[in-house]
Amino acid sequence: MSTSTLRRARRLVPVLLVAAWLVLGGVLGPFAGRLGEVATNDQAAFLPRSAESTEVITAQRAFRQEETLPAIVVWTSTGDAAMADRREAATRSLAPLAGAPEVVGRVSPALLSVDGRALQGVVPLRPDLGEELAPALERIRAAAERVPGTDVRLAGPAATQADLSDAFAGIDGLLLAVALVAVLLILLLVYRSVLLPLVIIVGAVLALGLACAVVYALADHDVVRVDGQVQGILSILVIGAATDYALLLTARYREELATRTDRFAAMGAALRQSWGTVTASAATVALGLLALLLSDLTNNRALGPVGAIGIAAAVVSTLTFLPAVLVLLGRAAYWPAKPRPSGEPGAGGRVWHRVAKLVDRAPRKVWAVSLAGLLVCAAFAPTLTSRGVPLDETFVDDAPSVAAQQTLARHFPGGAGNPVVVIADADRVTKVIETSRRTEGVASAAPVNASGAPGGEALVVDGRARVDVTLRAAADSDAAKDTVARLRAALHDVPGANALVGGYTAQQYDTLRTAERDRTLIVPVVLAIIFVILTLLLRSLLTPVLLVATVGLNFLATLGVSSLVFRHVLGFTATDPSVPLYGFVFLVALGVDYNIFLMSRVREESLRHGVREGVLRGLVSTGGVITSAGVVLAATFAALAVIPLAFLAQIAFIVAFGVLLDTLVVRSLLVPALVRDLGARAWWPGRLGRVRPGVTQVDA
Repeated sequence: MSTSTLRRARRLVPVLLVAAWLVLGGVLGPFAGRLGEVATNDQAAFLPRSAESTEVITAQRAFRQEETLPAIVVWTSTGDAAMADRREAATRSLAPLAGAPEVVGRVSPALLSVDGRALQGVVPLRPDLGEELAPALERIRAAAERVPGTDVRLAGPAATQADLSDAFAGIDGLLLAVALVAVLLILLLVYRSVLLPLVIIVGAVLALGLACAVVYALADHDVVRVDGQVQGILSILVIGAATDYALLLTARYREELATRTDRFAAMGAALRQSWGTVTASAATVALGLLALLLSDLTNNRALGPVGAIGIAAAVVSTLTFLPAVLVLLGRAAYWPAKPRPSGEPGAGGRVWHRVAKLVDRAPRKVWAVSLAGLLVCAAFAPTLTSRGVPLDETFVDDAPSVAAQQTLARHFPGGAGNPVVVIADADRVTKVIETSRRTEGVASAAPVNASGAPGGEALVVDGRARVDVTLRAAADSDAAKDTVARLRAALHDVPGANALVGGYTAQQYDTLRTAERDRTLIVPVVLAIIFVILTLLLRSLLTPVLLVATVGLNFLATLGVSSLVFRHVLGFTATDPSVPLYGFVFLVALGVDYNIFLMSRVREESLRHGVREGVLRGLVSTGGVITSAGVVLAATFAALAVIPLAFLAQIAFIVAFGVLLDTLVVRSLLVPALVRDLGARAWWPGRLGRVRPGVTQVDA
């Protein structure tokens, strides 16, 4: 084959790659906005598989009492009139709803509060209504408003789920727009290039389209479950990861263009030097996410493969679409700037030269001060409470269901309308009821009769009966969870009762306990995965130990600062049980990403110039690109805060702050100073670790 033919073929490959990606983007791109079609925000679908409360849901089906999503109607007087006179009218207003297709079982009569100033009625809805939930609640409200002289509010799990759906409404467009605009502005400011930021953004969007199409197909066939939280995190994860990997490749390409005239050869060299680092970094994040499959919580298990798919799509786009476009553009990709080696003056290099000199001059002082600062922050980590977010803190903005629940709590026992469900042997029901009533925190207990209402003779099915237990505390409170724990302990000790305790509060309690178990299991697994990957990549044992320890310390320091900010600045008294685990997986996996970028370059330079010079050269050459990547990733995760939910706001702060802390302190100061201080010993027992300190090496 002639040289001219080879040149034409070489030019044709990137053109075909770009064309293929654009066609693929046109076909798969719309799926980025369609995940909501296969997403569910039904929290009952995400319960622990082996929990006692999940067993209760199964046991309830034997009574032909389907699982329900209660909507609690609360009437209060618009004036000073007593509500007792309106009780019959309130009952009549809800009665016609009993035959509606969205209603399951019996609609309760209106109950008068002890203070006589409020009424409540419970309408049990199907838990799988999805988009039909909001219209169903509007019909309930319209019926309840027929009672003259009253204000009507809707509380309970149904109203909360409707507000959650509203919070996630438009998540695809809003979240993606905020993230992309933030990334674009940062890239324009940092790189001062017109085309490069646009190319990186297009590559990230194409990766997101590919990931969403795969996830859509899997969710549509019930292989994975997707909720609003997983959906939002997928978008942020793909955009952030694709941008990070793109920055690493474009930095290498820029270096090669500064010394080569052939752009194809420059890209070939850039790919050879960066593909290993990119794939190792991606494997770290993907395998860390897949460790979530060990969780007993369905939404955690869903995030594992969904997130790994997103990371894989980011890598594929970075190593195919991006090189093809950059080769076609050549030096024009960086216009009006000119390609120059990383770390040179004019590209932020002066700053990193000064940082490198500081690390070289006083490495022990640098790592000691950095370590002390991180330890001080980490000391506050135990103060972060993860027992679940109270309902009045679930939404960042005011939500109707929160106001309604507060009104309900002022007039009725906190657990009214949302009882603890106990399934026990029928011949021990009397003893179960007596034991329940004696348990601290219980307001009342009664058997459920054949009509599905509490009171009267218990309905017996296959020798089992159901008892509804009303708690004094609000169903989502810590006090209610503690009461469930006491109730279980007491009922499990009733001989021959074989009692199972479930219901909404028990589900929250089981979720909390399961999340604690997940952290105990998954955290060491993720650390082990990261250690193995680092050992294989860096061919050392000591350096991986140092890197894992530093990112772990960074996580604890982030939790410490988050605890202070959440309580004293943002007003959160607690976090969702899954927040620390999500924060750990993202921060540790992504934190190791930046250390992989740094230390793979340090190793490369150390093989050529010796360990001391390798540390300094690696720090200078990667400082700008890694810092830019960290700022971009922090900005993309911060975009999660546009969704008015405490869970995502907390995740947004933890990951954004943690990434910046890792980028600016751990990766820039602590790790280089430790490696500089240890010298060749840091690479033990690898090839570098066997060389006497100060001896220059040349790559064979």
